[in-house]
Amino acid sequence: MKGAKLSVRALKTRQGPDIEVYAFFLPGDQVTEVADISRLRRGEGNLEGFQRKEIRAHVSEIAEFLSQGPVLFPNAIILALSPQVRFESARGPAAERGDVRSGVLHIPIRAEGQRAAWIVDGQQRSLALSKAKQAQLQVPVVAFISDEVETQRAQFILVNKAKPLSSRLIDELLPAMSIALPKSLKPRQVPSALCAALADHPESPFVGLIKRESQSDGAKGVVTDSGLTRAIAANLRPAGALGAYDLEGGTDAAFQALCIYWSAVRDAFPDAWGLSSEDSRLMHSAGIQAMGALMDPIWTRADASADPAAEVAAALDRIAPRCRWTSGDWEGLGWAWDDIQATSKHVKGLSEHLLKLDRELSRPTR
Repeated sequence: MKGAKLSVRALKTRQGPDIEVYAFFLPGDQVTEVADISRLRRGEGNLEGFQRKEIRAHVSEIAEFLSQGPVLFPNAIILALSPQVRFESARGPAAERGDVRSGVLHIPIRAEGQRAAWIVDGQQRSLALSKAKQAQLQVPVVAFISDEVETQRAQFILVNKAKPLSSRLIDELLPAMSIALPKSLKPRQVPSALCAALADHPESPFVGLIKRESQSDGAKGVVTDSGLTRAIAANLRPAGALGAYDLEGGTDAAFQALCIYWSAVRDAFPDAWGLSSEDSRLMHSAGIQAMGALMDPIWTRADASADPAAEVAAALDRIAPRCRWTSGDWEGLGWAWDDIQATSKHVKGLSEHLLKLDRELSRPTR
């Protein structure tokens, strides 16, 4: 390996205090051959490195996504390069455009722990690329010259301190995506699509009531889409109200079931429906999730009846007098109506309370 090097066509410029910066492409399996991962650790009392531990599940998920076949993967890897790399400028007037020059970058290939490059951002992606079946995928790389750990740490922090995409934004975008998705996103696509349909379809009881990331600041909405999406996702579990639906053929049947159920909720609680979550805990994320949990037993019974809408309405009418969405105290819980918050304790407690009421009140009378 002595004297071995990797040569790639690259563009060179300068940034900051005269630091050389390069942009080029590398086959995915070669990133970890030329660059080390500087792990964060303590050595003799001193802090060394800066990278987090490998997240195996995340690496495996990316590798699985990459192995599906031809994929778009434009996410750039950021490397810090040792001053020992060498840039050979191309000749001729076309090789330079303003402050950018083209040429060939020569990176020494060395054993692990002695390499001439370090991964600043993209270690999980780099590891996944080395394990994927499509290891020859050309990935973009941006690199800067610096063998100072302090500079590398500063860039690592700056790159990773940005706030990640909100879960709500991702959920709103998912229904419009038809490309192959990472494994962790696929289960979220159908609940997100159903939430979007409930937000927009004129037959939906939620039309005009759902808060979404894409809305302008002045737009009205009282139900947070994330709470409703979570409720629908729970309904889609195998034992849930919608778990037996064949979604491969579309979501129309599931959408109709949701419309029937939530329209009945609206009609059972007319004084609480459509208010802000501050004035009505039915419209609060906790209330939406609890009523979503109640849909499982009610719709399971109703779906097998001759008149599902009437069955749902009857079940909710039995429960309605015991509910305290806008005033009073919940008997059996010891909570005032406005004590309810979107915590796991309150969502679980309220859900279990409503399910218990349904079991007790739906028993046949002798």
